Order: sequence, then C-alpha cells, then structure tokens
Amino acid sequence: MRPRGGEAVFRTTSGRVRGRGVGGGVTAVLGVPYAAAPFGARRFRAPEPASAWGGVRDCTAFGPVSPQSAQLPGAPVWRPGDEDILTVNVWVPEHAGRGGSPVFFWIHGGAYTFGSSAQPDFDGSALARAGLVVVSCNYRVGFEGFGQVPGLPGNRGLLDQVAALCWVRENIAAFGGDPGNVTVAGHSSGGGSVACLMAMERTRGLFRRAIAHSVPDTFFTVELAAAVTGRIAVEAGVAATAAGLLSVPPEALVAASDEVTARCGTDPVAAVHAFDPVIFQPVVDGEALHTDPLRALARGTGAAREVDLLVCHTLDEYWFLHAVGAVREVVTEAELADFAEALHLPAHLVDGYRASMPGSPVLDRYLTIFGDARFGEYTTRLAEHHAKAGGRAFLARFARRREEARPWHTADIPFAFGNLDAAGADFLIGGAPDGHDRALSRRMLRCWADFAATGDPGWPAVTAEATPVRFWAVPGDRLAADDTSGRRALWHDVRFDVLRPGRTAGHR
Repeated sequence: MRPRGGEAVFRTTSGRVRGRGVGGGVTAVLGVPYAAAPFGARRFRAPEPASAWGGVRDCTAFGPVSPQSAQLPGAPVWRPGDEDILTVNVWVPEHAGRGGSPVFFWIHGGAYTFGSSAQPDFDGSALARAGLVVVSCNYRVGFEGFGQVPGLPGNRGLLDQVAALCWVRENIAAFGGDPGNVTVAGHSSGGGSVACLMAMERTRGLFRRAIAHSVPDTFFTVELAAAVTGRIAVEAGVAATAAGLLSVPPEALVAASDEVTARCGTDPVAAVHAFDPVIFQPVVDGEALHTDPLRALARGTGAAREVDLLVCHTLDEYWFLHAVGAVREVVTEAELADFAEALHLPAHLVDGYRASMPGSPVLDRYLTIFGDARFGEYTTRLAEHHAKAGGRAFLARFARRREEARPWHTADIPFAFGNLDAAGADFLIGGAPDGHDRALSRRMLRCWADFAATGDPGWPAVTAEATPVRFWAVPGDRLAADDTSGRRALWHDVRFDVLRPGRTAGHR
C-alpha cells in the first residue's frame, strides 16, 4: 500500500516496511527479513520464520551478507556479528498491482561460497521499469549454507531459497506482484540453484518459469561432502561432529574453508579440485535434493515438468575464471592429459578439440574444454532433456565479442539486467559499453521480461528433434541450429555423472 503523502510503505506478514524511490517510477524495498537469523540455536538448521515487528520498518538499505571472505566491487562485505542475513529486496514499478505484475526472483551466484544480492550488476530497477516486480535474496553460502554437518540438515542454502520463495508467495501481492506468475532466475551457482529448485518436490507451485544462465555441473555425494567437512574440521582444530563444528565461530570456519580451498592444487579433496577448487556444492542427499537436476528434468520429476525453462551460456566461460585466478593454469600437453584424466574425459574428445582448434595454444584448448564440460554442454542438455520430457525449453548463447572482450562467464548478466554502467561491469564486459552494447542490453532485458510475463522469449522452443539457439551478439543477433562449432558431437557419449567428483549413478 502507499499511504497519504506518497510514502512507499507496504504491509508484509511480519509487519509494515518502508522503501525508497530510486528514479524512473521504481521503489526499492531492501533488506526485508524473510526468515530468522540462522545463528545461535538456529545455526546449521533449516530456516525458521522471521519475528514480527511493530510500527514501520525502514528498508532502504541492503541487509548484511552471508559469512564469506569475498570483497566484491560495490557490494557490502561480511563482518563478524552480522547475523540477520536472510533478507529479500523488492523493486516495485509504479504501475504494479493493476491486475498483478509478473514476478522475477533472482538468485545470485558465487561458487556457492560468496556473493550477495547487493552486487551493483544485480540492481532490479531496469527490469522493474520493464514491468516486472523484481525480488532478490541473500542466502547462506560456504560452510554455513552447504557444509555437511552430521545430524543436521544439508543444503541449507537451497532451503533458504525455498523459504524466500514462500515469502514471495505470501507477500508479493502487497507489492503489486502476481504470486501465480513467478519466474525464478539465477547465474552460475545461482543458475545451479535454479536447476536444483526445479528438481525439488517441495518447490512445486512456488514458481511458473525458470531462467538459468551458465548452469554448472557441480553436485556432491553425501560421502564427498562429508570428506570436505572432515578436512575443514581438521583445519579448524575440531572434531567433524555437530558439536565440534558449532563450537567454531563463522569467521573461523570461513578461514578454514579458504585454507582448504587454497591447498586443493597440491592436496585435493578429489582429483578434479586440483583444477577447479570449488569445495561447496549442492549435495544429492535424498532429502532436500533427491537426484541431480539433469536426471530430474529428463524424468519430469520434482517441480520440473510444469515449469517453462530458458537457459543460456557464454561461448568462452572459463576465460573469466582463468583471468581472476580461480582455476589452475594448464599450458603443456602433459598437463592437459592430467586434466583430462582428472575429469575422466575420453581421448577422442580431447583429440577432437585439438583438430577443431588447429594451432591454438594448449591453454585455449583447456579453457574451451573446461568451459564446455562445466557449463556449456550441461546447460544445453538441461534444455534438451526438459523438452524431451514434455517441458517447454528455450536455449540461448552469449556470443558478443569486441576487440579483446570475450563472451566469458558473467559477461551476459550486466546486459540482461540493463546495468552496463554498474560498478565493476566494465571488467565483466571488457570496457566501457558502446551503442551496439546498449542495443544488445535492451534486447536481452526485453527477452527476460517477455519470458517472465508470457513464457515466450521471442524464438522457437527446443523440441525432441531440434535445438534452435538464439545467439546474442553485436551488431545483431542470429537464430541458428544448435551445433555451429561441430564440437557437440564429441560429447555425445560422455556422461556427466562420470565427470563429476564423487561419482554417482547419473544421467547422460
């Protein structure tokens, strides 16, 4: 509601909240608790309802972020003592409420280890001006969200996201949003979270559509997650028990986790972590997550079959991770062979990339293979399996190049959000945006808004027989058949449960 005088006040189930105008007819309501602080007696447990408050709560600034060591451009950092971390943000267009506006629910990425909804490139103002009620959330990351604690719930970060979606169902009408027309969206580990939410039974009815960019093939077995916990506990100097881990303050667990991550190159938890040290991932535990998303979508289980799906990946995913020092460098044929063995890649695949990239340095082939293994092929299969199981799926690839700017991991997100001038975006997109970039941003933002509103992004859906792809590019986009490089055929017989550390029976 908007009381006399134009003050932006809205009523939630926990109490009234006050937002602030951010220009262009948009009101931002920031840092609204959707669950109680997950510390003290609630630490390592499923999220619990937020306490009610009296009067009007001032919600004009982002809430604190989950425990982490990351310091990202323009975003807040976590400080010991910050506890009320489970909050949502809502961007409300001035005409919201006239029949109920589509809702766009964003889940940030960050290797399930860092990040927050307060990152400048995730500002929802431009999408709100396009007619959406935009929601983003903070959730537990790192050990607090995904560490395996004996006897206590796993996948707590996913459970937080479910709780935030329940908050949307119960409250978004007060902000002019339609609780029956929710699109959940995310990038990288946020995209992986979206895929997990589609695979979960408890999310049925919470969202109607899903957008997932650069979905990683990263999921742990219970046994591998427990092995990670064991190493972190040793580093922290405690027993790998609930009591031992609860005795370690969050900042000490962050430090212990960072130390284990730093040693992955020489003392990996699993061989693949020597090349990509991501030690927190969703756990296929048979409780919150019964199976990995690829298999769930292929079978139409969980919430999946009823959900329209739009997926996208970039053409040069791993160049970004290499640029920020997040992966081990591979520059010799011997090192490439070690990498292929660690990922259980067949020889014909590595040979095929060598033939398709004649004269390319080993590093280029390594980054291309790794990007396709971790993001490109997996993201594409999600769309194809969803379509074959009877769902509606659409596929896009981000191909924008400019001088030395590659279409790498994260470059697509400032374009789709309409935030090309946000702090840190120049690094993500490879410099200051030009006119072609701004036109591409308008096209991508319109695609997200149209898909969230109607389920139609503007090009044909994937079918059991064909995989049409929208290539986002400058100066103009194109629609093409799936495999323009000839490399997808090399992946035909490669199973992702084989590539994954802590292998389990999975799906191709």
